[in-house]
Amino acid sequence: MDLKELKKIREEKLLAYKRKKREYYLKNKKKKKIIDYSTEFDGDFDKKIKEIAKAQKGHLDDRKKIIVEKINNYRNRKKEYYEENKNKRLEYDREYREKKKEELKQYRKEYYQKNREKILAKQREKRKNSKENINA
Repeated sequence: MDLKELKKIREEKLLAYKRKKREYYLKNKKKKKIIDYSTEFDGDFDKKIKEIAKAQKGHLDDRKKIIVEKINNYRNRKKEYYEENKNKRLEYDREYREKKKEELKQYRKEYYQKNREKILAKQREKRKNSKENINA
């Protein structure tokens, strides 16, 4: 097989696929049901719309209860887990701080030196605001 034959076969398969797809589309298009709304609603369009809206609202209210319940269950599980593992977590934090004590000290020193002006400006602003609040 050379390149021309492969291209020809590929093109034939593509055309067959497109024909099949088009036939499926046309077949489904014919199946579509046309709804006559005048007979569907019997002239009480507003009443029917209100009924539909009421049903949808009821469904949403039901879902809301379920969702709120799931959120509360999640909060309770999270709180229980937190309380169960509080001591473990605190112990781990203590050990971590002891291990990394020097590194953390060095990091804080570098951070302060790098952002010294920003930090001092914030402190001045806070002092100024607190003095104004006391005087006011």
